[in-house]
Amino acid sequence: MRVIFQLALRNLKEHKAKTIIISLFIIFGTAIVILGNSFIESVNRGLEKDFRANYTGDITISAIPPDNWRVDIFGVDTASFTGEIPQVPALTDLEKVEKIVSETEGISQTTRMITAQGLLFKGEEIDLTSFMEDDSVSIMDIPIFMLFAGDESTYFNVFGGQHITEGRALDYTSGENELLIDTRIRDSFQKFFKKDLDVGDSVLVMGANSNGVIREAKVVGFYTPANIHSAMFQTIYCTPGFARAFADLTYGSLMEETQVLSENSLSDVSEDDLFGDDFFSDMISDETDSFESTELEDFNSILGDTSIRDALNKTDNGAWHFVQAKVSDPNKAQAIVNELNAKFKEMEIDAKAMNWNEAGASYTKTVAGINILFNILVIILAVVVFIIIMNTMMVSIMERTSEIGTMRALGAEKKFVRKLFYTEALSITVVSSIIGTILALVIIAIFNSLNITVDSNMIAKIILGGGEIQFSPTPGIIIATIGGVIFGSLASNIYPVSSALKITPLKALSKGAE
Repeated sequence: MRVIFQLALRNLKEHKAKTIIISLFIIFGTAIVILGNSFIESVNRGLEKDFRANYTGDITISAIPPDNWRVDIFGVDTASFTGEIPQVPALTDLEKVEKIVSETEGISQTTRMITAQGLLFKGEEIDLTSFMEDDSVSIMDIPIFMLFAGDESTYFNVFGGQHITEGRALDYTSGENELLIDTRIRDSFQKFFKKDLDVGDSVLVMGANSNGVIREAKVVGFYTPANIHSAMFQTIYCTPGFARAFADLTYGSLMEETQVLSENSLSDVSEDDLFGDDFFSDMISDETDSFESTELEDFNSILGDTSIRDALNKTDNGAWHFVQAKVSDPNKAQAIVNELNAKFKEMEIDAKAMNWNEAGASYTKTVAGINILFNILVIILAVVVFIIIMNTMMVSIMERTSEIGTMRALGAEKKFVRKLFYTEALSITVVSSIIGTILALVIIAIFNSLNITVDSNMIAKIILGGGEIQFSPTPGIIIATIGGVIFGSLASNIYPVSSALKITPLKALSKGAE
């Protein structure tokens, strides 16, 4: 083996030009692959850290959605259209869920949350003049936002860190509808509507995923996110009662569910009971008793009485969309998710535990798609480098046919010649990939020290998983890249070496003599 290694080094020195060309391809190919994968790793790490710390927690628990629905903190994603806007279902077994969560080892903090989407405006109507006439105003400037409401005693302990720049935090005891608004929403509002938005202003919120619900609220403060480079969609925090109106968490929605059950039971009612006077009188009696409405004296009083409607529109103070939790050891989060789901299934509880990625899927799937695109580009690059190296090696080996013929004529076996060329390829690849790795790490160190951010462009922040452009190389990325390069280099030698060894010693020598 020592003889083969010495011959390989000598041959590499004698063919300096080709050795340098192949080395440069491997160096830059290795550096680019490490840079690309380090960038993707940085995007994924930043997104995961931000969402787990500030929005989804390590675990999010929701009601089990229908088969064609996907539910996360952004709402419902479904390809099934029924004419009505789908709403995130409430956790019907909330107490049982929280009991199981409290008894599960490894969970350190829990809270509850309601989510909705809305549009912010001020005045009696939405003025679209600036959008229609001002070219500097785009659809991205429309002040649409996520509406988050958490449990007053636990939510901001679990998801705290908001930097209040003006005003104050929410006061859950004030009895008023209060809003704590992301400064990005204020900027969008002022740009879109050409109106100021200040602390103390009364504004209107129109539900983006509700059936025409509009509510008035008071602006009590503005904040910047805990992570100033967060790529999370702009958010307004409010009190739970306010959010429930937009999330369809009212007694009326519960009555609709009850009505469905009643309709399914009509087959059990006899014709006399169904069409008799007692049946309808009982319905009216029960209905008025339930909501303490006034006595039904005549037809006009029925039309004029709104007590039933008002009662149905009242929010259900016990309704929540999600239970969210943080764990003591983030590495065990998925195991705890699996454990919770097993318990829910065993106890037949209508609940589903999700990890942070699934809980924010409406957003994270965009980043995942970008990651796939980057991986495709890296694969294309690797294939191009592989083809170039193979062609270069093919030319180099074909030019050395006389040398191969001489070695074969002197008694060298095919196995010896094959080992010689593979040793040359391995030597070039190992040295070049190490140099490429060092080059990539130097570039990464320089780039990371510049702290480049793109906070002004929301689309870029979504693509980057945050406003900060960073690279996060890991030992796994470096080892996998070097291993892949070595494998590719050796594979690229298979065809050229096999082709050269098919030439007989006599033919090789005669070709060399020519």
